[in-house]
Amino acid sequence: MKSVYEIQQFLKKYGTIIYVGSRLADLELMEEELIEMHNSQLIETKEFQNALMLLRHEIQMEKEKNTRKSGDGE
Repeated sequence: MKSVYEIQQFLKKYGTIIYVGSRLADLELMEEELIEMHNSQLIETKEFQNALMLLRHEIQMEKEKNTRKSGDGE
């Protein structure tokens, strides 16, 4: 999996559709779902690690973006 979209499509195959309306919340819920799937042995370790690394990178970028936005109003 090389993009958040691919992770969403992967989760969709298992009946999981995540849309809360907040990109950060969506990413964090996808991370939790992937962890549960890995713990249940529904996803291979390498695939899990790649997806998790991508999600955590996106989460970090989103948090930084939100921090910059909140700092602009000062």
